[in-house]
Amino acid sequence: MATRAESFTPQSSETLAARYSRVRTQSVILTDTLEVEDTVVQSMPDVSPTKWHLAHTTWFFERFVLTGHAPGYEVFDAAFDFLFNSYYYTAGKMHRRPERGLLSRPGFAQVLAYRTHVDEHMLALLERNAADVAALVTLGLNHEQQHQELMLTDIKHVFSVNPLEPAVFPDLPRPVRRPAAPLSYTSVPAGTVRIGATADHFCFDNETPRHDALLADHRIANRLVTNGEFAEFMKDGGYREPALWLSDGWTAVQERGWVRPLYWQDDGAAAFTLGGVRELDPHAPVAHVSFYEADAFARWAGGRLPTEFEWENAAANEAVEGNLFDAGWLEPVGSPGRQYFGDVWEWTSSAYAPYPGFRPQPGSLGEYNGKFMCNQLVVRGGSCATSAEHVRASYRSFFHPDARWQFTGLRLARDGTA
Repeated sequence: MATRAESFTPQSSETLAARYSRVRTQSVILTDTLEVEDTVVQSMPDVSPTKWHLAHTTWFFERFVLTGHAPGYEVFDAAFDFLFNSYYYTAGKMHRRPERGLLSRPGFAQVLAYRTHVDEHMLALLERNAADVAALVTLGLNHEQQHQELMLTDIKHVFSVNPLEPAVFPDLPRPVRRPAAPLSYTSVPAGTVRIGATADHFCFDNETPRHDALLADHRIANRLVTNGEFAEFMKDGGYREPALWLSDGWTAVQERGWVRPLYWQDDGAAAFTLGGVRELDPHAPVAHVSFYEADAFARWAGGRLPTEFEWENAAANEAVEGNLFDAGWLEPVGSPGRQYFGDVWEWTSSAYAPYPGFRPQPGSLGEYNGKFMCNQLVVRGGSCATSAEHVRASYRSFFHPDARWQFTGLRLARDGTA
């Protein structure tokens, strides 16, 4: 398989240096099927060029680890501090995000040389003094895995706007079709539950502090909504019925001409995937829908989206397994299971907001999550492009409600227990 994910699964005895090498190597492997020209394209402001992702994740280690913890380290190129900073304003000025696709230089080869330079110094540092930088390096590796997922979703969008509709991974295996389980609901009585990360594993600061959350009586679906079910919503005029839509959602439908999920072909029988245009599996979870579309479907189906607390409570005792990046499909697949992890990020009805008592990390790394806690919605569970070692029940990601280029889908919930 082009992504060779199976060669880079974590080992329980893995040293931090070995994990560093494995994760960093995986990023470059994702470019194996790309031409140099592919790595420069920015198809919309939300998408970053592949080359920029490779450089930015390298900048992260140079700026936050080597510069402060490796005495005598000399930066590869001082100009890169401006070019490849993303949004860390306290770390300095940066190139405008919508114009990253204008950076034909440095070239792809120079970016790879930059990665090699930083990796050599990072591995030397880890050999000398891994303990003092372990927490920071672990954060950097999780940051890199986030960008690996973005590399996949961004290049998918880049290739989708090409009239030739080329495949990112021409040899990507086709998933085995499996029927989805009959839709049913688990009743959950009202009560107080503990939400948030525990102290026994890595987490981002937005998963803390662990706290009590009050749940009302509710029911939560046993699986994700499928392509076939979403097609019924479309056939029933879902995109034409304003009563189903939030005001901003209906505006988006009218102004952007939404009539189907992103990447679906006009006939609704096929969709653009990382393996090219392929027949749509009606049993697979629907993907690439915005929060507005997910919410409208839920209303049409007589339900609603779960809150992030309802979702975490339901997923807390589920094993982190399923159709994640490590499975190698890189698209949602039908499954008889509950699908809490993998396939698609699940929209929740919860605004992305701080937990009670939340405090961002000190310094520039405090800009990682906290400053985005406004005007975005929480998604949970990871997707088919998320590394299995990177996701957990407490993991919160977030997108603007009109975002569709990520692998985003939905699970239904209902009020009451009967």
